[in-house]
Amino acid sequence: MKKEQKGGLSRRDLLKGGIALAGAAAGASVLAAPAVHAADPITLRYLSTATNQAPAIADQAFKDTGVKIQYVSVDTDDVTKRIITQPNSFDLVDTEYFSLKKLVPSGNLMGMDAKKIKLVDKLATVITKGEVDGKKIGDQGTAPKKVFYLEGQHSKKFSADPTEWITLIPTTYNADTLGIRPDLIKRPISSWAELLNPEFKGKAAILNIPSIGIMDAAMVVEATGKHKYADKGNMTKDEIDLTMATLIEAKKAGQFRAFWSDFNESVNLMASGETVIQSMWSPAVTAVRLKGIECKFQPLKEGYRAWASGFALPKTLKGKQLDAAYEFINWFLSGWAGAYLNRQGYYSAVLDTAKEHMEPYEWAYWMEGKPAEKDIHGPDGGLLEKAGATRDGGSYAERMGAVACWNAVMDENEYMVKKWNEFIAA
Repeated sequence: MKKEQKGGLSRRDLLKGGIALAGAAAGASVLAAPAVHAADPITLRYLSTATNQAPAIADQAFKDTGVKIQYVSVDTDDVTKRIITQPNSFDLVDTEYFSLKKLVPSGNLMGMDAKKIKLVDKLATVITKGEVDGKKIGDQGTAPKKVFYLEGQHSKKFSADPTEWITLIPTTYNADTLGIRPDLIKRPISSWAELLNPEFKGKAAILNIPSIGIMDAAMVVEATGKHKYADKGNMTKDEIDLTMATLIEAKKAGQFRAFWSDFNESVNLMASGETVIQSMWSPAVTAVRLKGIECKFQPLKEGYRAWASGFALPKTLKGKQLDAAYEFINWFLSGWAGAYLNRQGYYSAVLDTAKEHMEPYEWAYWMEGKPAEKDIHGPDGGLLEKAGATRDGGSYAERMGAVACWNAVMDENEYMVKKWNEFIAA
């Protein structure tokens, strides 16, 4: 759940903004000549959080297709509100799979016609089937496969079996874990349970976004052997009580240095050494490293908590606007945007086409977990890692193959938020 705070930065803010370069490997993938729209320009209003918006992607899409992208930037909660109350205010929306249980019942999103998605058969199986290299991964919480299909184009119900109608065409996804300062800890860290280890009293932090923070806490509780959850993404009231009691006990014992809610805060806590272990996002770990400070996005034996977002269409979209939306989505899957996102440390929907737009050494580093043969740069050309570095967690298969649960909105969400706020106030 990407929650934006006023004056703060979310996990992709490190690399958003005036990014104008996409790396030397990115070639133009032309699905439709720009001249098609020259006489009658089409502009798509693209609703999402600012962290899902990259001007470089919009610029390249216009060059390749002639479709203009007008970004409509709001926070996570407002994306949901706009879909439910103002479906006429956007032409395309990028939202997270966990939100669909709130959005689909509104009837304001239409199922996307799989026949109009050229690479639908190439979409990552981690999203469509909950599999990596043919092996099932954890699906607690709102795993995308659970909410990927609708019963009909305008249905308010999900289909457990594949249909022609897709809820979201994936844009980005990733697997999250704890960040650590190995230079200060000076021993191996292999379990979520370490977040509450008294050894790190006053040096630990947890993410203060309730629906994500409580799942990180659940990973900790389960790792200690205190409780086994049927579904960490959909707890009972008793399980919520147990989880929050564990956190409150740790808080009163002085375990936590902070409860961060924006990107910069998480970076500053780790860079300063105020914390040595905490909930963290991958780009934040990179930001600490870019300061010349050792920091690691630590793989843990219990696995990762994952998230995924994707494109949806409002039920009101028609005619040329609808055609242009499908054209943009098809372009988005054709490789240029995928390579751009992979260079940010995220994963793209169609891996094959993204690979075609990356240098072999880039693909080897980001996707195969191999040591970098050359310096690794972000989409803006900035240095991310020096030659010889390896990606924390290893390859795509190792990282996404070790997912334990997915971001979610619980049935008992209101109760959970109430109890979380009690924890923060304790």
